[in-house]
Amino acid sequence: MAVQPTRAEYGKKLKVQLETQPWGMLIGGEVVQAESGEFFESRCPANARFLANVPFAQGADVAHAVEAARTVAPLWRRTSLVERAARVREMASILQANAEILGIIDSVDSGNPVHAMIGDVGLAVEMLEYIAGIAMEVKGQSLPSMNDEWLMTRREPYGVVGRIIPFNHPLMFASARIGAPLVTGNAVVLKVPEQAPLAPLFMANLLKDVFPPGVLNVISGDGPITGDALVRHPDVKRIALIGSIETGRRIQASAAESAVKHVTLEMGGKNPMIIFPDADVERAAASAVFGMNFHYTAGQSCGSTSRLFVHETIHDAVLERILETVGKFRIGHPLDLRTQMGCLASEDQYKKATGYIELGQQEGAKLVQGGGRPEGEDFIEYPDLANGFYVEPTVFADVEMDMRIAREEIFGPVLSVFKWDDKGQVIQQANDVQYGLTASVWTNDLKQAFQTADAMDAGYVWINGSGTHYLGAPFGGHKNSGVDVEEGIEELYSYTQSKTVSVGF
Repeated sequence: MAVQPTRAEYGKKLKVQLETQPWGMLIGGEVVQAESGEFFESRCPANARFLANVPFAQGADVAHAVEAARTVAPLWRRTSLVERAARVREMASILQANAEILGIIDSVDSGNPVHAMIGDVGLAVEMLEYIAGIAMEVKGQSLPSMNDEWLMTRREPYGVVGRIIPFNHPLMFASARIGAPLVTGNAVVLKVPEQAPLAPLFMANLLKDVFPPGVLNVISGDGPITGDALVRHPDVKRIALIGSIETGRRIQASAAESAVKHVTLEMGGKNPMIIFPDADVERAAASAVFGMNFHYTAGQSCGSTSRLFVHETIHDAVLERILETVGKFRIGHPLDLRTQMGCLASEDQYKKATGYIELGQQEGAKLVQGGGRPEGEDFIEYPDLANGFYVEPTVFADVEMDMRIAREEIFGPVLSVFKWDDKGQVIQQANDVQYGLTASVWTNDLKQAFQTADAMDAGYVWINGSGTHYLGAPFGGHKNSGVDVEEGIEELYSYTQSKTVSVGF
């Protein structure tokens, strides 16, 4: 049996990279600092320790990156699809070869457990290989002939794509979500999250020689300055965001001020799981815990099933098993392989989560698990964790739909549990929020399962499951949770525009 690395061993590997990496942005094939010389600090959210200084891109840096992308875009478009797919596969191979150090960096920068972040690299590799493998399926059509003309359509790239990613899966989103625009012939400007920028910047340095200079540009900074400049740039015709509803609405408005653009959004969720009385109690309870992503991102996931509706006949049994499970979570340092749950990504996220926990109690919900800072041997062994943004996995019972914790996305380790007895009412309650990203239904009645799934106003519904994504299955939201989908072949098509060609004889 292989001996697992220790936190100290991971720490030594991290120290080497922190001391030797330039931590610059990738613009036009070169690793550079911000033209202004401005930077911001990246600190580990688990203990507040300084990690690195990161360039703070301003308008001039964004313009430089967009110009580099715009200049090379025609050349990259004329590069054969086979060659573009080969470059994406090469990218996947480099990520796979560096999975451990990428996961280590991502873990200390985001606060998520190292095993989860190394796993994120593996997921990204699978997605990139999938995208490269189906690239030849992005096809046009031949249309019925009209008199002496032949008609056909073809798919063409937009040119320059702006891609903005969140902090909960920094490396995975930074890598997996640029495969589709690159393989379809676009040049990319990727804006990384200011809360956890290091793994994406490390990735950029690894990939600087994979693509022609300017095809892939990676910039770091904040939303109001860096992101806004990218969104408003008139040469960026295609924009994609994974983020909050508030950010998505601002992007839609800002983008339209400079040009007509294709904007796709994957945004927040307040996702329901409905458990019917015939469901397997053990499996449903385990799925409720898994779907909350406590173990993966401390609940910081747009797809987390954070509203649990349990039929009154099995409510107490399901709740008891959930509390048994989350009460045993080992919470600790992100680089310790024994850690099952890490911390929140920033002070803002910590204040938001703890504020909602306090609000839930004020509103009359019953706090039955967690709600405070964790204690345990890890916090004795590593006293510096007292400086980290840790919140216990938290469960509220007796939640009602008029409470804010029932209606607003917390994006943290807080699960709200409801008791129900009327099918029509619970479906209405499940849909009675502005979000519509995911939903889950637990029942052994096939007809009931499909009827309920059909009634859910959400873009992705699990029946007797939660949390899992599958290669080729599109993922996206309804209502205010998003526009368009990603992860399937539809994602490839979304980075192309249609052209109709009439051929006369």
